[in-house]
Amino acid sequence: MTDRFVYHCALRWSDLDAYGHVNNSRFLTLYEEARVALMFAGGRAWGVGSFADGVVIRRHEVDYLRPVDYALGRATAEAAPSVRIELWISEIRAASFTVAYELYDGDVLASRARSVLVPFDLAAQRPRRISPEERAFLLRYAPAAGAA
Repeated sequence: MTDRFVYHCALRWSDLDAYGHVNNSRFLTLYEEARVALMFAGGRAWGVGSFADGVVIRRHEVDYLRPVDYALGRATAEAAPSVRIELWISEIRAASFTVAYELYDGDVLASRARSVLVPFDLAAQRPRRISPEERAFLLRYAPAAGAA
C-alpha cells in the first residue's frame, strides 16, 4: 500500500481572485509547497538531500473540481484557513518521476494534479538520472505497480 505524504497548507489572502476563490494559478503554488516539503524536508529526513541540488518541472496537469474559498469560518486567531494536500509518486522512470496530488477543502476533494519532474545537474545544465538513494526514497510513496 502506498504511503501518501500529507501536507496542510495555510491559505493566504493574496491567494484569492476577484470572486473570493483561490485563484487557479495559486493551486500550483499550493502544490509546490507540498512537493517541496516532501522532497526537500522529507527527503533530508530520510538522508536524501540531492533533490535540493536540482530538480525541474517538465509538465503540470491540474483538474479543478470545485472552487476553494478563504472560509473565514474555519479561521482562528492563531491560524488561517488551510487546505490538505495528499501526494504520492505515481511513476518512476530512469530520469524522471511523476508526483500525483489531491487537494482537499475540508473533507471535499477540490482538485487533482500531476507534475512530471526531472532531476537536474545545475552545474552541467542538463538532466540526470535518478540515483539509487532517490529511487528508494520515492518508492516509499509509490504504489508497486506504478514504479517502472
